[in-house]
This record gives sequence, C-alpha cells and structure tokens, in this order.
Amino acid sequence: MTSDAASSRAKPSSSGPEGGREPDENRGSEPADGGGNASMVTVLVAMVANAVIAVAKTVVALITGSASMVAEAAHSWADAGNEVFLLLAERRSSQPRDEAHPLGYGREAYVWSMFAAFGLFGAGSIVSIWHGLQSLTESSGDEASYGWAYAVLALAFVLEGASFLQARRQSETEARRVGLHPLRFIADTSNPTLRAVFAEDAAALVGLVIAAAGIGLHQITGDARWDAAGSILVGLLLGVVAVFLISRNRDFLVGQAVSPSLRATAMERLQAGPEIERITFLHLEFVGPNKVFLVAAVDLVGDETEAAVAERLNDISARIEDHVLIERAIITLSRPSDPAISV
Repeated sequence: MTSDAASSRAKPSSSGPEGGREPDENRGSEPADGGGNASMVTVLVAMVANAVIAVAKTVVALITGSASMVAEAAHSWADAGNEVFLLLAERRSSQPRDEAHPLGYGREAYVWSMFAAFGLFGAGSIVSIWHGLQSLTESSGDEASYGWAYAVLALAFVLEGASFLQARRQSETEARRVGLHPLRFIADTSNPTLRAVFAEDAAALVGLVIAAAGIGLHQITGDARWDAAGSILVGLLLGVVAVFLISRNRDFLVGQAVSPSLRATAMERLQAGPEIERITFLHLEFVGPNKVFLVAAVDLVGDETEAAVAERLNDISARIEDHVLIERAIITLSRPSDPAISV
C-alpha cells in the first residue's frame, strides 16, 4: 500500500519527517538541503572560467605550436562544453515527479553528467594523447617565444583556482554537515555536478603545472619531446579523471545503495512511530542527487480492519516523505513469519 496522496507535495527545505523538527545532518550521508543553488553557482563559475581560458589557450597554442598548450586548450574546451551538460543535469533533474516518472527525474543528473565525462575523455584525454604522440615524431622547428604561454598558464591557474575554491567551499560545507572528509564526500556524494566540477578543476590545476613543466624543459634542453610528453601526461590525467566520473555515474544509474549511517537513520525514523511494531524489510537507493527511494515492510501494532490498516500505512508513507531526502516512500505489511531486521 503506497502513499499516492503524498506524491505531489513539495519538499520542505528544513522540516524533518516529524513535521518541523530539524533533521539530524550528522546521522546520514547527504546534506538535507540538497545544495541545488550552490551547485548551480559552482557550475556557472566553472563554465565562465573555462570559456575564457579556452580562448586564451587556443590563441597561444596557435602562436607557439606547443603540444602542451594544444593539450591544455583541448582540456579547457572540453571542460567548457561539459559545463553545459552539467547545467542540463541540474535543470532536468530538479523537475518534480509526475505520473510518467513516479520516482522523479533525479537520474537525469547522472545521464547528463555521464555525457560530460565522456566529453572529457574524448575531447580532452584522447586529443591530448594523440597530439602528444604525433609531436614526438615531428621536428622541433624554429624556437618560438613562450612568454605568452607562461602568461596564459598563469592566468588560467588563477581562474581555475577561483573555480576550484568555489567547488571546494561547497564540498567542505556539505561534508562538514555529514561528518565526512571532503575528499571522501566528493567520492561518495550523490551530487554528480559537484563531483565533476571539483574533479575537473583539480585536474586542470595539476595539468597546468605539467604543461608549464613541459614547456620549460623544452626551452631549457631544446628537446621538443619534453613538450610532447607534457601533452601526453595531461591526456593521461584527464583520462583517469574521466574514467572515475564515468564509473561513479554508472554506479548511481544502476542503483546506488545509501550509506549504512543513512540506512540506520531511516530505521530509527520508522521505529520512532508508535504504530510500527517491527520492520522486516527496508530498501533505500538514490534516484537522484540527494533523492532517496524508500521501500519498507512493517508489522503494525494492533489488529485493525483493512481500511484502517491502509490508512495507517498511507500516513506513515506521508510522514516519511515529508523528509527532504525522501523522494518516494512505499510502506507495505510484513508477513507474520518474516523476521525483524536490524541495522
């Protein structure tokens, strides 16, 4: 028996399932506010920074012919394009559920974030590695002035750093609420846009250092293979980040279970109701950023008529769905022979 009557309610931003009580953030694995507005700001900051950097790197790459600068330009164009996918992920996943999508549109975030990760792999990693390998076999030609290359790399480091600081601030704020280290939070969070911006900006900062080192060693030694090696290393770095992002989005698309701490919190909230005698089944999985689908089988106190039992199950579902993390709650009856479960 489900809580269809509660399916169209808007989620409150601060009330817990007990109606008005603040949720205990440190007991779960996700921030209760969802971080939607903060994620949108993070993506917009990253998109503007990457677009400006991509243009500057492309101009310098054409002037110098540096393989590392070509890799960096490809990286920034890939990142700028990816931010469009991440904006789509934020917009489409925030749509309220309807009859066609009873669990909401939350998984759209992982679909569009997956496209962004494939874009990083294709337009960033493969292009950089291919160009680096090609440059290894080419003659170095006339020496070019790399003053503009260093200037653009420095500017890019400042802009990428600003974008990374925005992503880090958001991750630290949300990680603090759930008692996790920021890096662990980034790996585990159900918010794919925050994870993507954080990982891509971190990779961008490391890539800038690699590119500067490749160009510098080329100038010092006169051997253009150092520059080509820089391009290859940047490509490999982007490939590792892309594979990580693809893997995490795949995990959530196929059904990522919640953390043990969030499961324990759900058990406690169900058992807090005086009408529930025991819980024999509990399933929770993410169906979007900070959106959880809950299915539970419970044994109710007393022996009431079918109509009364249906009403009580509906009330329990409605109470659980009032929590900002719960997208949909389905509560049904246990069989008499089913054993109670523990956390």
